[in-house]
Amino acid sequence: MKIITTKTVSMALLGVLVTACDGKDGRDGVDGADGMDAPVMMDTGSGYDGSAAEAAGLAPLAGGRTAEDIAVATLANSNALTGVASGTPLNIPTAGSDFATAPPSVGADVPVTYFGPAPSSVNPNLIGPYQLLKAGNLDLAASPNTTITLPLYEGRLESGGTNDGASLWYVVTDTSDKENAAALGLNFSAKLRFTDLPDGMLSQTVRRGYYDADGLLVFASGAVDFTPERVVSPGSSDSSGTNNLLASLTFAPGAVGSAGDSDDGLYSPLVQISNAGGHIYNAPMVSFNTSAEQLAPYCDGISAEEEASARALLHDKVVAICPGAAGEPGSVTLALTNGFSFGRPVLYISTDASAEIAASLEGAIYTPALAAIPVGRDDSLFSGVERIFGFTNGPTNDFDEVNPQRQGFNSAIRGEGGPLNVLGGIPTIATDYSPLWDLNLGEWTQAAVDLGYRSRMTEEFAILGMAERGFITGPGGSAYGSTGIIINCPIVHRLL
Repeated sequence: MKIITTKTVSMALLGVLVTACDGKDGRDGVDGADGMDAPVMMDTGSGYDGSAAEAAGLAPLAGGRTAEDIAVATLANSNALTGVASGTPLNIPTAGSDFATAPPSVGADVPVTYFGPAPSSVNPNLIGPYQLLKAGNLDLAASPNTTITLPLYEGRLESGGTNDGASLWYVVTDTSDKENAAALGLNFSAKLRFTDLPDGMLSQTVRRGYYDADGLLVFASGAVDFTPERVVSPGSSDSSGTNNLLASLTFAPGAVGSAGDSDDGLYSPLVQISNAGGHIYNAPMVSFNTSAEQLAPYCDGISAEEEASARALLHDKVVAICPGAAGEPGSVTLALTNGFSFGRPVLYISTDASAEIAASLEGAIYTPALAAIPVGRDDSLFSGVERIFGFTNGPTNDFDEVNPQRQGFNSAIRGEGGPLNVLGGIPTIATDYSPLWDLNLGEWTQAAVDLGYRSRMTEEFAILGMAERGFITGPGGSAYGSTGIIINCPIVHRLL
């Protein structure tokens, strides 16, 4: 019996790599930097003619006999994807399919049904899919966007202003109350405690509220106008080099929250509930000053004919809304956004943003009050935010095919899919989660584009490394860091 040592295998693999780089058939060495010949595979044989590959229907490989033996064995024994030529993109039918995770059976000798459950089913901190916002029902098969259906809550405004007494409808996604988060299936965020500014300060970021004897949440301030028509109109489609399509964008948010100088007071998705331990809840509004009768027609969804009238009443993320009848609970179905967190694909909801351009792009409520939350502090003491990373000029689709490296606002503005932003810490991966994301907007430099370094980024520290090396800057070559824009994006699901 012939024993193959680790050293033998390593030299064999090295030989395959070297001869493949040389572009020859494995019979000749190449000169190294020190003038010595690179290792040569001993079993290629000077007379090897590629017959094994030819017999298997493969083209001769540059790695010689060893490389071809491996390829032939793989073809014979594996159920890996077939019919895909090397270097040829798969036919990806829809934008967003480039985001889907591959099954573990790819390249294996057994189908996916023979694989055990994901490790995340045993421990949520391990790899695998895991629903983080458990308060709702997730629909990963929904099209064109995945959705989550959450409990719909009714509230009342008690502002003393123009809309005093108005009914309102909201969802709850996050809280600073750890025990109640676990009980209700919400996301827990300790950082929400640091978003509140004391009464009497010039700017406020958190509304006040209390629940009454009927369990109705009464808000002390905040109205939202859902009647504006959302506008996102690009002035250019040229995404080459460092071009930034955001610079020529015409935009208008589809919903606007009241500011602090309104007679109804400020709107914020954040509310401190006085008789619930003073905890802060993330309670974005989905409809304002509407009755159950006005919402009932959209219980089964919004048709194309109803789109315009529905959008004048509802948040742009609403896919269906049903207030319930005869004591039945209400529900609302919201469209989700694709992104990444530390290399893992995730889904989140975009509900509010502190800047008009961000609210327009995200289909969120323009919420001026969020701009008062301090940014740039990331995970330091008293920081209420976590970072989200976006790109102006990431890779776009070319040649009428979905580019598996596609990412960024240029791509989104061109209608190729979402921007695939990268989130910082989320529950089960990190301890610093906040639904309030401090936007760090990056631009790939021309040098990075020319050198081929521009690619899809999925992990915070890889992005920071590229910024440190000067391949990513702020827009227009400015310093990299916070844009000052806050986006309320509660995390929903982790796909891996």
